[in-house]
Parts: sequence; C-alpha cells; structure tokens
Amino acid sequence: MLGVTDFGAFVVTVLVFLLIPGPGNLALITSTGKGGLRGGLAATFGVILGDQVLMWMAVAGVAALLTAYPAAFNAVQWLGAAYLAWLGGKMLLAKPGAAPVLHIKPHHYLRQAMMITLLNPKAILFYMAFFPLFVDPVRQQGLATYAVMAVTIAILTFAYGLTATLLTHFLAERMRASPATTVALEKIAGVFLIGFGIKLVVSR
Repeated sequence: MLGVTDFGAFVVTVLVFLLIPGPGNLALITSTGKGGLRGGLAATFGVILGDQVLMWMAVAGVAALLTAYPAAFNAVQWLGAAYLAWLGGKMLLAKPGAAPVLHIKPHHYLRQAMMITLLNPKAILFYMAFFPLFVDPVRQQGLATYAVMAVTIAILTFAYGLTATLLTHFLAERMRASPATTVALEKIAGVFLIGFGIKLVVSR
C-alpha cells in the first residue's frame, strides 16, 4: 500500500506499542484522573504531537539514507528487526516492578504529555528503527508513503487515547489492573514484537 511493506503488520505493530505500559500511557491515565475527559484528550493530542515530531525527524534521516546509500538502508532495516526482537525479549524476561510516578500539573496536560513523549528514549529508538522496517525501497513513493504512515499512527493513537481516557474516566476503580494481568500483557506484547521482527526479516 503506497510503498508500505505489509500494511496490516504495520497497523498491528503500532497497536502493540500503544498497549505497552510506559510513560505515554501513564501520562494519559494521570491527566484523565486529574483533569477528567478534557485532561485525557489534551494529553492524547500531546502524545500525538510528540510522536509526529519524532516520526518526521526519523523520516528525514530515512529518506536521505534511502537516496544516498541503499546498502546502508538495508542494514538499518535488519538492525530495526533485531531491535524489535531484542525489545520483545526484554519484555519476556522482565521482572515485575513498580512503574515511575509521573507528576502531571493541572492545565498543562497537552504540553507535558508532548514533552514526556519527546524525551522518552524508547520512543526515539522505536521510530528510528520502525520506519525503515516498513518502507519498501522499490515501491516507496517518497513523501506520500511517509504521510500515510504518519497519518495512520496519528489515527490509531487518537483512537487508543480516546479509549483509554473514557475507560479511565468512567471505570477508574476497575482500571486498577492486578500485577498478574500487567505481567501477562507485557509477555504477550513481547511475543508479538519478536514475531514481527522475525517475520519482517524472513519476508525480505
């Protein structure tokens, strides 16, 4: 689809990363808890803005690499697949631990969620490794291909953020997940990441 390798896998991988517990999810939950629906939605747009900045920074590097050094681009794709598998392995082997507490100030939900996303090392590494994996060097259409990927991620992030906000707002008590459930979800996400890393390498 417009130069995107395996669009279905691209969508599922984005969803898996959205579901992984991390600073972005904590920002959404904390903002909703303090600011209600408005706070949660503001934080959602903050996450989207942060993602877009990271994505287009990655796109600039990927586009230049694809044009000037095709062999290096191919190497980055392999490294990206290895990164997904490595991250999935870490999630499978990780021991349960307390998540860091985010200190969200009232009325600054969008700005703080955006900064949390921009300063998240895992998000930066993810986007630098993520785009090369799903760009078809032969069929890619430059800006159109990257725009489709960026818009897809923005839509999925908004849908996820809206769902998380509504659930947190209306089902706050029931959203207190047990440690066993959190660990199980993390292990499942790890298996998905390893599987996608292997699939993307084998399909080339």
